Amino acid sequence: MSSSSSSARDWLRPGVAALTLVAVAALVFCVLMGRWQIGVYTAEQDDARAERQAAAAVPLGELWQPGEAFHDDLADRSVSVTGRFAGDQWWVEGKGQDGREGLWLLATLQVQGQDAALAVVRGWSPEVAPYPALPAGDVTLEALLEPSDSTEYAEREVDGTTVIASVRVAALLNELDYPLYSGYALNRTPAVAAGLDLAEGPDAEVSWTTGLQNLSYAWQWWAFAAFVIFMWWRMSHDVVASHRARSETESGPTGSAEQREVVA
Repeated sequence: MSSSSSSARDWLRPGVAALTLVAVAALVFCVLMGRWQIGVYTAEQDDARAERQAAAAVPLGELWQPGEAFHDDLADRSVSVTGRFAGDQWWVEGKGQDGREGLWLLATLQVQGQDAALAVVRGWSPEVAPYPALPAGDVTLEALLEPSDSTEYAEREVDGTTVIASVRVAALLNELDYPLYSGYALNRTPAVAAGLDLAEGPDAEVSWTTGLQNLSYAWQWWAFAAFVIFMWWRMSHDVVASHRARSETESGPTGSAEQREVVA
């Protein structure tokens, strides 16, 4: 009998097989528990996003002033703002919604009491169309704040309208003769959308530390899984080594009966 066959048979002995079954069961349990904790972590992240977007709107001036940089804690904050639309509008291409490609309608709102305007996404359209009329006079709307896009800015003319590639505030400033806030806002007031769908913005950003305890539990369960593998290897190796040592002792110095037959 070859040594490789003997070695394979040693690893299939009942003692090793029992250890393997226990290890597999423990391994499956640890992996499933880790995945469950990841699910809980993801759910807490989703709840935090929803809670942030559903928070009551606060006046824009309480959070942000013209000339101030857009800080991370402003993202997806719900604000109310009053002002007059300045008259400038653009279509912003490449904005999907409900699985369809489309465009945002962007306008600028001269904020009441400030010398700067806020870029506001009025709504979403599946295609380029003539600009809807802007609301006249003072308008109060609710919106979600978003940081300026960092993607490349480009513009083109389509049927008498201007289509741009991104809401990049620094680029828009080159087209206007008045200052802008350093971010933009997604309108949440249907009257301002003029029949367009309210635009879906990016997922609200929340700190990765939200639900951190569950994330750490997931890593612990997976660490336990790695420990199970190590212990299975260590204990199985000891069982196999012990059996081989016992077999060598029982066979004596001249070898086992099978070995003597091969020699003969």
